[in-house]
Amino acid sequence: METSELLKKVRKVEIKTRGLSNQLFSGEYHTAFKGKGMTFSEVREYQPGDDIRSIDWNVTARFNSPFVKVFEEEREMTVMLLVDVSASGEFGTQKQLKQELITELCAVLAFSAIQNNDKIGVIFFTDKIEKFIPPKKGKTHILRIIRDLIEFKPEHKKTDIKQALKYLTNVIKKRSIAFVISDFMAPDFIDALKIANKKHDIVALRIYDKREQQLPNMGLIKFVDAETGILKWIDTSDKNVRIHFAAASKKHETFLKEIFSKSGVDSANINTSESYIKPLMNLFKRR
Repeated sequence: METSELLKKVRKVEIKTRGLSNQLFSGEYHTAFKGKGMTFSEVREYQPGDDIRSIDWNVTARFNSPFVKVFEEEREMTVMLLVDVSASGEFGTQKQLKQELITELCAVLAFSAIQNNDKIGVIFFTDKIEKFIPPKKGKTHILRIIRDLIEFKPEHKKTDIKQALKYLTNVIKKRSIAFVISDFMAPDFIDALKIANKKHDIVALRIYDKREQQLPNMGLIKFVDAETGILKWIDTSDKNVRIHFAAASKKHETFLKEIFSKSGVDSANINTSESYIKPLMNLFKRR
């Protein structure tokens, strides 16, 4: 991609996502994702209704009047984006490709994070760790992330979420908020998810396309699996084929919902044909 074209794309994503972050998400994000603890701020005189456990007995004895300790939330956090860049991200039959949607989501989350003085880092993964961008602050850092999201070309095509979660727990030592952004079409990763969620606060954002749920009646169609290269001919005019396809999709969706629930992971489903504003806002409010 030419440099001028890339810069235009980066700017376009920045304008849209930064605006959304400023107008909609920053307040909800701040409330939904708490800091890593409480830090002492000051003491003040006791007021009716204060928790007696917060009384500072040394200051109380000195002034012969009850005083309480006041604490503030320690806001600064590390936010990690685990971004699935496998070949299935190049699929999309509605408004945009999955990968384009993922780019916008990452940008919105990144701008929301820096507005709260949080660091933001990225792990690009397929069935290998493709790239690691260490957590930092600042607009320049965010624009670099957006640029990489737009132009990055992975070496591999398949998906291994388990590998990405293990890498997260190894390289990020302190507790972080970690968004796993993927279509979650991957082999078993429930154990890795449970382990990672004990150390970090994992949030799953599942990206999907309408045509992965229902097949239209279009006669005999050639399908190619983007990750394996396997080719299949499917007769979409056969009603039983369409019913079986929809049932398999529903089963997979239910399976993922159970995995996230058992692992204690918050999640949201985001469709390529719809706005991601409502699913994200609902996710933030649920927390």
